[in-house]
Amino acid sequence: MVEYHSSERIAMPTPVRVRFAPSPTGRPHVGGIRTAMFNWLMARHAGGKFVLRIEDTDVTRKVEGAVEYIMDGLKWLGLDWDEGPDVGGDYGPYYQSQRLDLYRQAADRLVKQGDAYYCYCSPERLVEMRKEQVARKQPPGYDRHCRDLAPQERAQKEAGGIVPVVRFKVPLEGQTKFTDLIYGDVTFEHSTIDDFVLLKSDGYPTYHLANVVDDHAMEISHVIRGEEWVSSTPRHLLIYGALGYDPPQYVHHPLIVGPDRAKLSKRHGDVSILEFRKHGYLPETMFNFLALIGWSLDDKTELMTRQELIDNFSLERIGKTGAIFNRDKLDWMNGVYIRSLSIEDFTQRALPFLEQGLPSPVKRPLDIDYVRRMMPLIQERTKKLTEAPGLVKFFFVDKLDYDPTLLIARNMTPESTLAALDASSQRLSKLSIFNEESLETLLRPLAEELGLKAGQLFGALRTAVTGETATPPLFQTMAVLGRERCLRRIDEALEKLRRLSS
Repeated sequence: MVEYHSSERIAMPTPVRVRFAPSPTGRPHVGGIRTAMFNWLMARHAGGKFVLRIEDTDVTRKVEGAVEYIMDGLKWLGLDWDEGPDVGGDYGPYYQSQRLDLYRQAADRLVKQGDAYYCYCSPERLVEMRKEQVARKQPPGYDRHCRDLAPQERAQKEAGGIVPVVRFKVPLEGQTKFTDLIYGDVTFEHSTIDDFVLLKSDGYPTYHLANVVDDHAMEISHVIRGEEWVSSTPRHLLIYGALGYDPPQYVHHPLIVGPDRAKLSKRHGDVSILEFRKHGYLPETMFNFLALIGWSLDDKTELMTRQELIDNFSLERIGKTGAIFNRDKLDWMNGVYIRSLSIEDFTQRALPFLEQGLPSPVKRPLDIDYVRRMMPLIQERTKKLTEAPGLVKFFFVDKLDYDPTLLIARNMTPESTLAALDASSQRLSKLSIFNEESLETLLRPLAEELGLKAGQLFGALRTAVTGETATPPLFQTMAVLGRERCLRRIDEALEKLRRLSS
């Protein structure tokens, strides 16, 4: 049995060095970003180093611009790295495609030691082999056809121009056992592990070889990654053992799941981190929310600052079961964070969404002073910044489009509503100061004078000046709209009512 008991390493070896090593094959999934966050929090808690390494050896799946997107997502959340492609460091280069010689040297060494071998099997043979295994209901895996080729057979293959791959020679018997910080002791029978590829025929390494070579070379102390990599860990430990390297502490955390307990995917909605920025979530919200998916301080704390998370983070508090991505909770949390912003901060963050989301006829650039006046009116009602344009649209458009029957409050008629709005218009036109206090002083007594409930008059005025039945407080809204616009809109409402009555 090959055993790697690493529980004694849980006490945070010094120095702590952790890494986030994404593949640039698309936009980063929130699950991957949460893995980065756990690594970052551990590094900051322990005073260690957080390394960004780009695992770009799968050239067929590489997506142009993916590296920049990954970095942008990390930066948006404030997950800064101490070493990486753009900042350098003592263990670079930090693109795996620039480290190919290291992988070739390691593969050659393993072959010379007898721990690996050259495999000349064609893709066609491998396909047929797997078909036969499926037909026989055998677990798929390489059948070790080239494991014990005689020297003359290898020479013959090479003379035919076949470029081989390098496969690891997995022991035919025994076990590999390791201690995972979250899952405890984990054991894999060698009989369940096939002779996996280390180096492909194009000279590029597989994930198994590259991450072992790099984690050793970069002195990574803890490998914190998703539970989907648990089954790969015995392969990695076999390579560590063959190369004589000390392995890191392994920490495999559960995946993020949707409400249906299935792995979070596009069918559950947005899963790419910058889609959440696009849809109006704050980075503070996403940081807090993602950190508490699968990790907790206690059974009640839901709002934590970045520094509180750093101070209290520990690997032992990561749960063992898949954590649900609760969008309702995310929306609630985002609303809490939005309400905590200063008006100036809220204004600046909402401005790009207003510039983009307001109707095209609205003049750009927007008047920042005008925007700043309306922001306090919607801050309590905003859960996402994308909602801001809809909440303030009536402040900007010239014409309101609404059903005139909405002007008529309960127990009122078109005629009584017409009279109430006409009286309001006359009084408002004579008001010397058009602000919140003066509007309330004028309109509350007017409702009583007209024999109406305040809600009846205010409801008619609200629809007349905004086109909506639910808005921010009426008097504050009218003060921001201003006398001229309010009077014009009331006149337009009167005309709608006249047509409705005729």
